[in-house]
Amino acid sequence: MKYLHTMIRVSDIDSSLQFFCEGLGLQEVRRKEVPKGRFTLIFLAAPESPEAELELTYNWDPETYEGGRNFGHLAFRVENIYEICAHLQAMGVTINRPPRDGHMAFVRSPDGISIELLQKGDALAPEEPWVSMENTGSW
Repeated sequence: MKYLHTMIRVSDIDSSLQFFCEGLGLQEVRRKEVPKGRFTLIFLAAPESPEAELELTYNWDPETYEGGRNFGHLAFRVENIYEICAHLQAMGVTINRPPRDGHMAFVRSPDGISIELLQKGDALAPEEPWVSMENTGSW
């Protein structure tokens, strides 16, 4: 058996690509428009693990997706958890669970999908403003 991808439904292609590509550093590897089914599939991957793809499914007819349709979360290993959290925060993304421990943080995509960020290797030494930052909302 081989793992292929995780699929999430998105309501806005542009904001989703900004979050996953500009924010997290994933790259678009292919796109498929299906006019007969009225949807678009966009496959993204992290440069370090191109075999593990994230499929963004955009349905052309508006739908409301609440609570991520009971989806758990996506997890990404990052080079520097403080830098990625600062970058996302500068983009207007709420850091729901700050990386107080230098190891783990949670944010949400524009469609409310929970994203876990894990520090590569050992945890970084705790530092401000993260140590003092409270949780915001849920993740």
